[in-house]
Amino acid sequence: MPWKGIALLDKIIKVPEQKYILMVRAYEGENMRRKVMEKGYSPVIPPKSNRKDPREYDKKRYKQRNEIERYFLHLKRFRKIFARYDKLDVLFCGFIYFAMIVDAI
Repeated sequence: MPWKGIALLDKIIKVPEQKYILMVRAYEGENMRRKVMEKGYSPVIPPKSNRKDPREYDKKRYKQRNEIERYFLHLKRFRKIFARYDKLDVLFCGFIYFAMIVDAI
C-alpha cells in the first residue's frame, strides 16, 4: 500500500503556471521528491537537521508557506469552518468563499 502522502500527490492536477510545491520537512524523503519532480514541479522542502548531505532550497519561497498556513488559521476563526457543520461539500466551500469575502472587506 503506498504511503498516504504519495497517494494524495497522484490526485494533484498540474496547472501550467504552477512550478513549485511548498512542503514541510516531513515530506523530505527521496520517494516524495522523485514523485513531485515526475509531476513536473520543483519541490521546495527544507532539509531535516540530521541529513548528512543537505539539499539547497529556496528560502524566500519557503517563507510563503507560512503565509498560507496563517491564512488558513485565520479562516478557522469561523466556527462553521473549523467544526465542519455542513454535510455537503458545496455548502462548506460556499461558506469558505463567504468567509474570504468578509475577510477581504
